Amino acid sequence: MSVVFARVDDRLGEFALRTLDPDADAALLHRWVTHPKAAFWLMQDADEARVTEEYARIAAHPHHDAYLGLWRGSPAFLAERYDPAHVELVGRYDHEPGDVGMHFLCAPVGTPVHGFTRAVLTTVMAWLFADPTTRRVVVEPDVRNTAVHALNAAVGFEVVGPIAKPEKDALLSVCTRAQFEAAVARAAADRAATTRTEGAPA
Repeated sequence: MSVVFARVDDRLGEFALRTLDPDADAALLHRWVTHPKAAFWLMQDADEARVTEEYARIAAHPHHDAYLGLWRGSPAFLAERYDPAHVELVGRYDHEPGDVGMHFLCAPVGTPVHGFTRAVLTTVMAWLFADPTTRRVVVEPDVRNTAVHALNAAVGFEVVGPIAKPEKDALLSVCTRAQFEAAVARAAADRAATTRTEGAPA
């Protein structure tokens, strides 16, 4: 269960991704994916055995993998990476070389941390683009998941349009490396401007 990627957020500290162990992590993942806030993950009724089976299947798949996300060393989110030419989106959109599909899920918490979910998504995107062969990240969240649509836009995603999948009506969106880098630069500039304003004399 080695760390495969780490990033330090200038406000929230270190985020990292490690290899997921379907057996050892099953109880933790079960709590996350069956929580009411994870309704769009579509595993609300799963028992722990089914969660283990699902992530063992992903671990064995040649075009799909999953990672446990850490915040300051503790489990805090889940990330999946897949090849949309072989998984999820086969024949459902105009695939381009270098496309990578992604899912992410933040662990449910009692007291939300401001900016946490965006920091997680930024970390996942930075991880995907750390691979030089990745040209675009492709996502297909439920059309009703307006919160994640806003987050996706904040990190550079552009909406392609709705698509029908067997399990949901999805909103296909894509983000190029340049779009992501521009969004990160804008966010940094906005934080710097806010800091200057807050530090200005009254």
